[in-house]
Amino acid sequence: MIKTRKNFLFSPDQTIQLMKLLRIYILLFSLSLFGVNSTLGQKGLNIKSGDWSAYLLLNKTDKLPFKLSFNKSHFTIHNADEIIKLSDYRIHQDTVIVDFPTFNSSLHFCIKNKKKLVGYWINYNKGNNYKVPFDATYGYVSRFESINNDVPKNVNGNWKVAFDYTSDKPEMSLGIFKQSDRILSGTFLTETGDYRYLEGNQYGNSLYLSCFDGSHAFLFVANSKNDTLIGRFLSGNHWEGNWMGTKDNTFKLKDPDSLTTLIKSDLFTFTLKDLQGNSFTFPNSTYKNKVVIIQIMGTWCPNCMDETRFYKELYSKYHAQGLEIISIGYEVGDTFEEYSKKISLLQKRLNLDFTFLVGGSAKKSLASEQFSMLNEVISFPTSIFIGKDGNVKRVHTGFNGPGTGSYYTEYVEKTNRLIEELLKQ
Repeated sequence: MIKTRKNFLFSPDQTIQLMKLLRIYILLFSLSLFGVNSTLGQKGLNIKSGDWSAYLLLNKTDKLPFKLSFNKSHFTIHNADEIIKLSDYRIHQDTVIVDFPTFNSSLHFCIKNKKKLVGYWINYNKGNNYKVPFDATYGYVSRFESINNDVPKNVNGNWKVAFDYTSDKPEMSLGIFKQSDRILSGTFLTETGDYRYLEGNQYGNSLYLSCFDGSHAFLFVANSKNDTLIGRFLSGNHWEGNWMGTKDNTFKLKDPDSLTTLIKSDLFTFTLKDLQGNSFTFPNSTYKNKVVIIQIMGTWCPNCMDETRFYKELYSKYHAQGLEIISIGYEVGDTFEEYSKKISLLQKRLNLDFTFLVGGSAKKSLASEQFSMLNEVISFPTSIFIGKDGNVKRVHTGFNGPGTGSYYTEYVEKTNRLIEELLKQ
């Protein structure tokens, strides 16, 4: 007779315990393969809290620096007065993936040690292969390292700027710079929007500005001679151009209310789909005797996001009095489901109560075709303001956001006055 128990390495009780441990190990291994959704507050990362000097490597020689902070509950990216909070992350094997809260992009990095992060930034709107190397080192002194000890040239004020100035059709812009010793901030206003929050330094005759917000990765460098700036502009690792500016406190851009115009006097009407795929026709009974803003936008567009946040405030203030907003998204992707998902995510993240529709792919030509009563849609965003009588009262091209300072404040005041006037009619 064979005594089988003596042939086993472990007793039955021990075998059961080992099987339980094996199942736990398999579960943990599976989670490591597919990533764990968590928040930095729930599970700390083994890196040092405080300010970090981070940069994106745009090419072999050009680095786009930015300030990164970590406080054991979230990361923060700083661009002048802009603060971008990154609270959620997931782990895939040895890589930490931190998503931007609004834009479809992420930072991917490995923790080399408590004071060193190495990885890349990926912008999914430009495809899964659009990657820019990322590096961060603990400690922060200034955005751009000191180049020399020369007295910095004063570039404070307004500048008439031409982008791609060597071409037949340069793009005109208004540069607004604020300087305090070697610290520099500002932006560029164009007829279709602004370059948002730029921050940098002025060393001697050399100007350096940058911005990284998860959608834009802008780097501006220039040398000054007398009252002229001549420089380079890089956007991510995919585009580079030149620019020239001259000091001019009187220069103005064209009125953004004059660029896109109504060419048909008939009633403003269109038919599109809502986020569930149902047909939506404007006007309809819901909007009878209402003041309506039609916003042509995209969730990938930072200027559109600035405008959407302003419209959230506007809607909260005037909706009870009769203001309605219809936001139409033109998105990166290939299918209606992709477009709808991105718009729904924005609506949820910003807690937006007004109506959202799907325009289609992110093409101005498509928007122009769908809104053929306009001469042309030349910018995302474009907004159409409609009175209670159904007539168009204003068409506003682009959006200059809070990074433009007084220009933004003046536009907010102007728009509030318009809405109040239309509501009274």
